[in-house]
Amino acid sequence: MQPVYLFSTSKHSKTTNINSLSIKFFKPSFIVENYDYFIITSKQISEIFKSFNVLASLPALCVSQKSAEAYEQIDGKILNIGSGYGDNLERIIKEYPKERRWLYLRAKVVASNFVQRCKDDGYNIEEEVIYESSCSDEILNVKVEKNATLIFTSPSSVECFLKKNTISTEHKVIVIGKTTAKKLPISIDYIESELKTIESCVNLV
Repeated sequence: MQPVYLFSTSKHSKTTNINSLSIKFFKPSFIVENYDYFIITSKQISEIFKSFNVLASLPALCVSQKSAEAYEQIDGKILNIGSGYGDNLERIIKEYPKERRWLYLRAKVVASNFVQRCKDDGYNIEEEVIYESSCSDEILNVKVEKNATLIFTSPSSVECFLKKNTISTEHKVIVIGKTTAKKLPISIDYIESELKTIESCVNLV
C-alpha cells in the first residue's frame, strides 16, 4: 500500500501526519465594544482565545465548517460560514450593511486579499494580527517515498515542503483547494478535493 502523507496542522488516522507549521501567538489587544462581528479564517484563532482567556463575545464569520466548529467549542456564536476560501467571504460580507463594524483576526501573512477589496468598496473592516506561522522542523526535514500520496491542506504547506523537498511526477498529489494548488510547480498534476476538508482529501486516496 502506498504511503499517504498529510501536511497540515491537523491529523487523520489513515495518514502519516506531518505538522506543517510552527505557530507563535500574540496576545489580542482589541476592544470588543468597537465591533459587531469577527472574521475568522483559521481555527488557530480559537486556540489563541483559549490561551489568553479571551471571551468569544461576538458572532463570527468563519471561513469553513472546521473553523466554525472550533469557535463554537469556546462558546462562540456563528454569524455565517464560508466554503473554505477567503475569497468566498467577500461575497458574504457584502450581504451586510456597510455600517457594520468587522474585526478580521488574522495571521501575519495571509493568502487572500479579500478584506482589502471589501475595504476598497467602503466596508468597515479593521484587522489585528494575532498569530504568526513559520515552517515547522517536521516538514522541513521530512523524507517521502517516491510513490507516496501527498496531501496539502494550505498554500503554506506546499511552500514549506518545497523549501527542502521536491514533488516528482511519481507522486500522487491531492490539494484541499484552488489557492493551495496555485503554489504547486506548474508541471505537477494534482487532484482537488470537492469539499474543503481533510476527510474529503483522504477519501480521494
